[in-house]
Amino acid sequence: MNSKINEGVLWMLAASFCFALMGVFVKLLSSSLGVLEITFFRNIFGVVIIGATLFNAPLKNRGGKIGLLYFRAIVGFLALLAWFYNIAHIPLADAMTFSRTAPIFTAVIAFFALNEKLSPKGWAAIFVGFVGVVFIMKPNGLSLKITDMMGLFSGIGAALAYTSVRELKKYYDTRTIVLFFMGAGTVCPVLMVLADSAMGIFGGFFGEVSVPVGVDWLYITCMGAFATAAQIFMTRAYGAAKAGIVSAVSYVDIVFAVVFSAALWRVFPDLLGLFGIILVILGGLLVAKEKV
Repeated sequence: MNSKINEGVLWMLAASFCFALMGVFVKLLSSSLGVLEITFFRNIFGVVIIGATLFNAPLKNRGGKIGLLYFRAIVGFLALLAWFYNIAHIPLADAMTFSRTAPIFTAVIAFFALNEKLSPKGWAAIFVGFVGVVFIMKPNGLSLKITDMMGLFSGIGAALAYTSVRELKKYYDTRTIVLFFMGAGTVCPVLMVLADSAMGIFGGFFGEVSVPVGVDWLYITCMGAFATAAQIFMTRAYGAAKAGIVSAVSYVDIVFAVVFSAALWRVFPDLLGLFGIILVILGGLLVAKEKV
């Protein structure tokens, strides 16, 4: 059992490292490309890779819950878009921390939507995580910055997507679920760019559209490669150890993000922000402990 746990921990450490590196390349790309373009390239990379696996192993689906399948795809895409928007506009560690609130929100959604039990310790963990988010946002009265709202949605949207997957796995091959999500992440950015160009719907909110040149292609390749590697390592981690243990280890990606931010951009969390990051990690660890 211990060897299995160690294997799961090592796989999740590798996945967390790759997720943080993906964030680094998203941030590097954001200086020359719009968020919609970055989201498109992130997903088209995955569509090609997963599509290639279909030749050797066809999809096996029972079918059903098609509306939930589309819901998971759209909300997952929007959560990813919000996360990438934040990576482009705030420190990488803060953006990563917002996205890592997903397990905390998942526990709340599962309690109300799936009637999953949550102990008093679980509610205390959720409260700790929410207090951490407040310290990171540092709201001015009742007003929130756009990055705060995007950050919250990146966590809530991811939580809704993860909760949907629990039900969808009864009906669909995992690759089908991921393919729908990445398909939405490929098609929707194109439609949004066209709508913005024709009618100015978003007013350039997601950045100006431009053609990748030179080093951009290297960054795009690295972003896609690390994102794919992270998904593979994460899948192996959850297959090797209990979900609670693996989920707890996954929070190390925030630590990696802090290190990368400091090394590459000389950006360090302030005292309140650092305290908030610690509280979010603590809340997430306590929620994960409930699942062990």
